[in-house]
Amino acid sequence: MALAGTVFIRGTDGDWLQFVDCKITIDIRRRITREVKRGGEGDDLLDEGAESAVYTLEGSLGVNGYREVLEIFRSGEVWLLDPFTETEMKVAFHRLHYEGDSGAYVFEFIEDVI
Repeated sequence: MALAGTVFIRGTDGDWLQFVDCKITIDIRRRITREVKRGGEGDDLLDEGAESAVYTLEGSLGVNGYREVLEIFRSGEVWLLDPFTETEMKVAFHRLHYEGDSGAYVFEFIEDVI
């Protein structure tokens, strides 16, 4: 089992890039449709059954590591190994934030489950 704080990502044909001691936040939401009933009592909520997961990684990385991540970001197809379930999943690399002076980074990945 992968340790919490250790995450692996890769581009389509690349090797896994390991991030150790990073802060991992996972936000999973269900898709809900809300219909307001006029003249009635309250709303009708419809659970569409789909989930969306957003994985956010935060930590510190050197310039060479940033260059590797930037290459994955631009590859268009990204894979992430969920550190808690060890499930390999295709994700969209939604956000890349890097501070050159401190090496601090924030990466955001979005996975959709149908």
